[in-house]
Amino acid sequence: MDGNGRWAKRRGLPRSAGHRAGAKTFRDMVRYCKDIGIKNMTVYAFSTENWKRPKEEVEAIMDLLRSYLKDAFDHREEEVRCLILGDTAPLAPDIVALIKKLEDESRDCKQMTLNIALNYGGRAEITHAVRELAGQVQRGELAPEEITENAISEHLYTAGQPDPDLIIRPSGEYRTSNFLLWQSAYSELVFMDVLWPDFTRRDLDRAILEYQNRDRRFGGV
Repeated sequence: MDGNGRWAKRRGLPRSAGHRAGAKTFRDMVRYCKDIGIKNMTVYAFSTENWKRPKEEVEAIMDLLRSYLKDAFDHREEEVRCLILGDTAPLAPDIVALIKKLEDESRDCKQMTLNIALNYGGRAEITHAVRELAGQVQRGELAPEEITENAISEHLYTAGQPDPDLIIRPSGEYRTSNFLLWQSAYSELVFMDVLWPDFTRRDLDRAILEYQNRDRRFGGV
């Protein structure tokens, strides 16, 4: 969900205003994706590198996260399962408690799974998975030759979920920025020159239409 800061700067507003506008877009996109039948949605909310941003901006993002997590409890009827991808250890204790409560209470929701990548990095995720597997080998629970692609997938934050079919990068940037590196091996990528707060349902429709017109061969012919 990229481009919040630039959106605010172009309007002479503080970066926090861009994040608030982006949060509104996020809520609308979640509802729209559920309504059109998308079963799995992952949004990149805060990366492991985003801690380098000014303290005030990080605090504003965390306050928005608190607001969303609390708001989600009032929308249980939407039947959206919420999961956090990433290392939650550095987050404030009240945010960690809200995350645990939301994950527990939405566990049996069936309409859609919403993954929020928070303090997330693709390389860090793979490193975490490899360390878990190495620990199993060290304890004699797993032989090295039993480390397969499936074994690695089962130790990622997205274990049990399908790999993404489509990844959309807004804001005019042409890179995936450490997002779902393992899972995106065969994802279709769509780059769009629209800042996230300006991203609309029509933009999502355009991205899905482009995806539908692609020929996915997965290495075959």
